[in-house]
Amino acid sequence: MTCLHLLLTLVFAVSLGTPVEIQRPRGVPLTKKQFYEEGKPFTCLDGSRTIPFDRVNDDYCDCKDGSDEPGTAACPNGSFHCTNAGYRPMFIPSSRINDGICDCCDTTDEYNSGAKCENTCKELGRKEREVLQKMAEITKEGFLLKQQLIEEAKKGREEKQGKVTDMQENKKQLEEKVEALRTVKEAAEQPEKEAKERHLKAWEEQKAAIRLEKDKAKMAEAFLELDDNSDGFVSVSELQSHAELDPDADGTLTETEVQGLMGGAAQVDTSTFESVWTNIKDKYHSEVSRKEADMSRLMTFEVVLGNFGSTLSWLCVVQAPPTVKTPEKSHEDEEAMPPYDPDTQALIEGWLCCQSYSSIRLNIEKELSFDFGPDAEFTYMYSQCYELSTSEYIYRLCPFNRALWGREKNRPENNKYLVMKYEHGTGCWQGPNRSTTVKLTCGKETVVTSTSEPSRCEYLMEFTTPAVCQEPANTEPSPHGHEEL
Repeated sequence: MTCLHLLLTLVFAVSLGTPVEIQRPRGVPLTKKQFYEEGKPFTCLDGSRTIPFDRVNDDYCDCKDGSDEPGTAACPNGSFHCTNAGYRPMFIPSSRINDGICDCCDTTDEYNSGAKCENTCKELGRKEREVLQKMAEITKEGFLLKQQLIEEAKKGREEKQGKVTDMQENKKQLEEKVEALRTVKEAAEQPEKEAKERHLKAWEEQKAAIRLEKDKAKMAEAFLELDDNSDGFVSVSELQSHAELDPDADGTLTETEVQGLMGGAAQVDTSTFESVWTNIKDKYHSEVSRKEADMSRLMTFEVVLGNFGSTLSWLCVVQAPPTVKTPEKSHEDEEAMPPYDPDTQALIEGWLCCQSYSSIRLNIEKELSFDFGPDAEFTYMYSQCYELSTSEYIYRLCPFNRALWGREKNRPENNKYLVMKYEHGTGCWQGPNRSTTVKLTCGKETVVTSTSEPSRCEYLMEFTTPAVCQEPANTEPSPHGHEEL
């Protein structure tokens, strides 16, 4: 905020005072005026040589560092200082002097090119003051919000620490209760285990009985379907019509193969069909299922033919109307184990009641262990996620979920609270593991403002939050003008 304070002070100073231009050679900043004293020999700023002052800005480069030509384009490594009164001073390369393009808002870089430049410093200064004033307002409001966040975090932390303290104080009592429950549980485990086993065994027996009844019903239905002449017997010729029963899958069901399925008998009645059913039930297709399969193949064939052209499209009209079937219980529903009886269920749930103490205490201690900032101002982000939707993706940021505070290079230690780093993400295709750097800036709202991918699989997020807003410095403008600006 010190830089913002200084810049605001300087800009406001310009708006209130009349700029005073101190005479010095063209292109020389005020900070280096003492090296350019007219009438005295000039020493190159790199100390390489000394020349008469009249050779300064004579459009000939005498110094290796170009310092003797701050106002001309003679030296390739020289630089020109734009005073830009009313705005911000700046340096430009000497090569841009008198190139027909106005680089300095005060037009001083085009003093001899004939370019028609307009002094825009006053307007630029006005716009910058508006931006800086808006930034100052956001910073002020954000800092007030931050104070509220700190106060809320403090109260919340005290409450959580109080809960942990209470739990620790009651630890012995709770452990005694847990031990008592453990004793009860151990005593109940055996009957609980036996109850479960009895329940499971009874259910397995019930399922076996259900399956047997279903199999008998299918067998009786199959016998009636196979007995084409309804004489009470299934003969070799009647069974031979079901090609799907072919044992060697060569496409032909021979009389010898059928006799093998029938145990050598020429025909069987309902009492002896059970042994035949054992041999054929895994392959047997009922008349209904075969008709449905044939119709499905026919309709598929007709639709495929219809795709070749309008001359064959008539085949598509031969379609059966849709059949509405009453929903039936699925095989899984029928074989799902019914709930335990009340006594067994009570034994299973009895031990769960003593587990909540440990989980609650561990969750609170985990939250208290996080670094939520110097004054816990980031606490409100815990367990929260923030999204930014683009035309291609939805980016989601969940602070403190595997994120570590980071510090930008060559920045002080307290800078770490302005950067979050997420590393060791999922791997890119033939590339490194994904990582994300989140840069936090002051704002009244907590939002993800932008995302980018500066390097492959390395993402950058811009994130605003009042938690990083600093106390605004006094930005009242100085009553005096500034001679440089």
